[in-house]
Amino acid sequence: MYKMVAIDLDGTLLNSYGEVSKENKEKIKDAINKNIEIVIASGRMPLSIKPICEELGANNYIIAGNGTMVYDTKKDEIIYDKFLEKEKVLDIIKICEENSIYYNIYTDKSIIAKSLNYNVLYYHYENSKRIPEKRTTINIVENMYKYIDEVNTSPILKITICDNDKIIFNRILENKLKKILGVEVLDVAHMSRKVIKQGTEEYNITYFYTEISKKDANKWNAIEFLINKLGISKDEVVAIGDNVNDKEMVENAGLGIAMGGSYLEANKIGDVFVSDNNSNGVAEGFEKYILK
Repeated sequence: MYKMVAIDLDGTLLNSYGEVSKENKEKIKDAINKNIEIVIASGRMPLSIKPICEELGANNYIIAGNGTMVYDTKKDEIIYDKFLEKEKVLDIIKICEENSIYYNIYTDKSIIAKSLNYNVLYYHYENSKRIPEKRTTINIVENMYKYIDEVNTSPILKITICDNDKIIFNRILENKLKKILGVEVLDVAHMSRKVIKQGTEEYNITYFYTEISKKDANKWNAIEFLINKLGISKDEVVAIGDNVNDKEMVENAGLGIAMGGSYLEANKIGDVFVSDNNSNGVAEGFEKYILK
C-alpha cells in the first residue's frame, strides 16, 4: 500500500482557472481518510500553497520552491532548505536588467517583482478571490538589485524568468543564465498558459519561462528528506506531475503518474499516464492506482 502521494499544483492538481475540482478534492480526502500522507510539491512559495492544502485537509508538510524547502505546517517551521545565495541572485538580476527581460524573486514569504506581469499577474488574480490572510504577498519594488542587496532578509527560494519572445528568451537562457555556476536552470521547452476569468470574459496569460534555483534543489531530493524523516520507503511513494520540474520525483517514486498532454507524457516519463488537469487526471490516478 502507498503511504505518501506528492502532487504538483499548476498543470496537475489545478485546472487552467487555478481551481481544484470537486472530483480531485474527493479522491484526495478519501486517501487522507486511509492515512495516506498527501504532500503538495510545488514551485510556489508556502503562503501560496497553504490555502490549497487547507482546502484539501492536507495540513502536515509542504514542499515549496521546486524542492528548495520543506515546511512543517503544524510546527510552522522550515525543516529542510536549499536556498539561493545572495551573490548568485545579484548576478542573475544584473543579467536580466542588462537584457531587459522580466524576472521575479520568490522568498519564503513573498514574491518580489518590479511590476505585475506574467506569473505575478496570475497570482494577483488569485488574490482577488481569497480573503486577505490567505493571499500571496506580492512586493513591488523599483530597484530590485538594491532591495535584494540592502533590504531583503528573507531566504530566496528561486527566480522566475519570463518573456513572450521565444528567440530572445532562448538566447538569454543559453548564452547567459546557463553559464552561472552553482545554480540549476530549469529547461522548460513550452509556453505557460493560464486563464483569468472576469465575469463572462476570459483572458489568456501566455509566456515562455524558466526557473533558477540552487544546484541539486529539486522536488525528489526534498521528498527523500521527508520520507527518511517519516520512515517511508521510496516504493511506498506516488508522485504526480506534468512538467520538467516534476521529472525527478516522477522518475524516482515507487509509482510515477504523468498528466496527459504534458511535457512528461510527451517525453514518456512516468510509469502510468492519466487525463489532463482540466479532465480530473489526478482523481483518475487516485481511483485507478492509489485507492484500489
